[in-house]
Amino acid sequence: MKTSEVRDKFLNYFSDRDHAILPSSPSIPHGDKTLLFTNAGMVQFKDIFTGREERSHPRATTVQKCVRAGGKHNDLDNVGYTSRHLTLFEMLGNFSFGDYFKKDAISFAWELITEGYGLDPAGLWATVFREDDEAWELWKEISGLPDDRIVRLDEKDNYWSMGDVGPCGPCSEILLDRGDAFGEADVENGERFFELWNLVFMQFSQSA
Repeated sequence: MKTSEVRDKFLNYFSDRDHAILPSSPSIPHGDKTLLFTNAGMVQFKDIFTGREERSHPRATTVQKCVRAGGKHNDLDNVGYTSRHLTLFEMLGNFSFGDYFKKDAISFAWELITEGYGLDPAGLWATVFREDDEAWELWKEISGLPDDRIVRLDEKDNYWSMGDVGPCGPCSEILLDRGDAFGEADVENGERFFELWNLVFMQFSQSA
């Protein structure tokens, strides 16, 4: 499958589910002094997530050009040393602004990965934040994955925050298992597991 086909399939899938297709925002964020470069798809929606702006549509989908060259998300030091880090990449994203939450987010991701892109569920794992029992149960219900392939991880891997203050919450990832040839079945280390999707659940807000 070509890159353009991956991109189009993603946008069309979410457009069919009432998501507005929005353009990639500039690589250098406008009016945001906290970032040198746009490093994630949610950057253009920061004012919505922090309550400073209202959106006319409750769902959106984007293909965001991202640069991670410094700060919290710095991929630059890994370029050339791994097979999956680049100076520029496109992040596919779907966003809900007070509309759907964990159940639909997990259902959408699983359906698109397995039915849309045709990945074999036998080669997929899921991770959740260690205290997120709701997400763990939803993964079991929706995907049918065995218990040992729904892994609980700590804050370092499965908890997201915008910064020291503001929206935060547990996240959940879909991983592709590349098999025994790439090492032990350790989802936290090594090259065996490849992150395909990260679902962020902004259900909390932290203050200084």
